Amino acid sequence: MATLRQLEYLVTVVDTGSFTRAAEQLHVTQPALSHQMRALERAVGGPLLERLPRSVRLTPMGRSVLPHARAALAEVERLRAVARRTAGLEEGELEVAAIYSVSLGILPPVLRAWRRLHPGVRIRLREYPHADRLQAAMAAGRADVAVGPAPVDWEGPIRELGVEEFVVVLPADDPSAGRSTGAVPLAELADRAWVHYAPDNGLAGLLDRVAAQAGFHPRAAVRAEQTSAAPLLAAAGLGPALVPANIVPPHFDGVVLRPDPPVRRTLTAYTRTRPDPLTVAFADLLAEQARVEPSRAAPGEGEVGRGGGGGEGA
Repeated sequence: MATLRQLEYLVTVVDTGSFTRAAEQLHVTQPALSHQMRALERAVGGPLLERLPRSVRLTPMGRSVLPHARAALAEVERLRAVARRTAGLEEGELEVAAIYSVSLGILPPVLRAWRRLHPGVRIRLREYPHADRLQAAMAAGRADVAVGPAPVDWEGPIRELGVEEFVVVLPADDPSAGRSTGAVPLAELADRAWVHYAPDNGLAGLLDRVAAQAGFHPRAAVRAEQTSAAPLLAAAGLGPALVPANIVPPHFDGVVLRPDPPVRRTLTAYTRTRPDPLTVAFADLLAEQARVEPSRAAPGEGEVGRGGGGGEGA
């Protein structure tokens, strides 16, 4: 059976491109390294590396094994970090997963505050375009805490962070821009070509749903891969965009209106069933400091529902 040490040897040889440099980095002799590599090859049933005059090259089997070796080593490091945190040490790594728009609008000030409180804890941020993929990543153990819409059938703790509003972005010279009410009926924009989202971005499904509720299907003038691009494209005149209010950048030269009826979603932070103390502390900080745009409309009216199947945020 392959050992973690042998997997570390394989990864180091590949990363350094040399048995000699790998042995130096690992503080072992080259014969010992070669012996362990042969033992690993016997364990997996075939050659993993081909020695070249000045380097090494992975065999087809080696290319298949290498990603699993890296994943196993990464998981071991995560286990060590959890153990250190459980022991109360102010070091290690916290993995935070979020949907795209949350990492743009809500997380930066929270991460800034966290860094002041826990400078020895590294933050690794993983971003996902869809709430379903976010929940799947959490279920697979790829992060310690997730920030996004409430997950479906989740057994671990869930903290509500607040209700976020969406806004419609238009260029400054748009005929609908000068409304004294600050709101625009979505049905009034039915004939427009919209700044839409790429199909794997959950906001694509959200826009389609709220437009259907208003009686139309939004035509796409352009589809944005990145959520942050949508308000900029709308301000440039490519079409209206429906975006989370908190991602609109400061000193924005477009017009921001509330959709009528309002569009909202509830954001949460959730963890696995038994989070460690450091994860709990981060979730607490999120609940205290996350700046979610407060709702200005009647509860339940136009809100993007909590739960699955819904887009980046729904």
